[in-house]
Amino acid sequence: MSTVTSRLPLFQVVPAASRAHVDAGWLETYYSFSFADYYDPANLNWGALRVFNDDTIQGGEGFPTHPHRDMEIVTYVLSGALAHRDSIGNHGVVGPGGVQFMSAGTGVSHSEYNNDPVEPLHLVQMWVLPGRMGTPPSYGQLDFEEGERRDRWLDVVSGDPEVAAPIRITQNATFRVARLSGADVSLETKFAPNRYGFLFVASGNAQANGTELSAGDAVRFYDVPELRVSGDAELVLWDLPEAPA
Repeated sequence: MSTVTSRLPLFQVVPAASRAHVDAGWLETYYSFSFADYYDPANLNWGALRVFNDDTIQGGEGFPTHPHRDMEIVTYVLSGALAHRDSIGNHGVVGPGGVQFMSAGTGVSHSEYNNDPVEPLHLVQMWVLPGRMGTPPSYGQLDFEEGERRDRWLDVVSGDPEVAAPIRITQNATFRVARLSGADVSLETKFAPNRYGFLFVASGNAQANGTELSAGDAVRFYDVPELRVSGDAELVLWDLPEAPA
């Protein structure tokens, strides 16, 4: 499932229950692709999207300092507050609807914790294979109001020069979010030929090209010219190229 070998259009639903699941007590996580102790050689990535982890972190818990390099890391906070600290002097807290971005580049160490001692933190963390290797590490975070994504796609991250997203990456990929408020709302998104798409339902229920989806479900698609979504749901969407060789 890492790449498309048939070169025919594909629209594949991945049910929430089919994801790899780990419950460590302080962390409950679902892996969409091979990660940590979960390894499936047929499920390494989808185009340039290498990691998509759906994490719930208990109050005061988190990931102690650890290193990364040559990866574009995007974290979208669904509920709670995420505290970040890294080896290049950055620190901050990201709340619901906020996005944290870190380009690991030539190497960086960081820690990520639930900033609340009691309430759980729910987020999705996504890694994109970079378009350029060996760049200096960088960090940024942005807060967004719900109104900015209500019943519309909000462009958040992109390396496409034609997409005016506030967070820039080296890969020609685009990350969008939307909060749909009901079945009478429908959004249409065009995809160029031979592009990979990844749609995730973070909460609620949605329809994608006529297919019913629930919280935790995802759709992987390839060379599909248009995505039509509706429903009452929080949605995450990637538009991606082939994985770098």
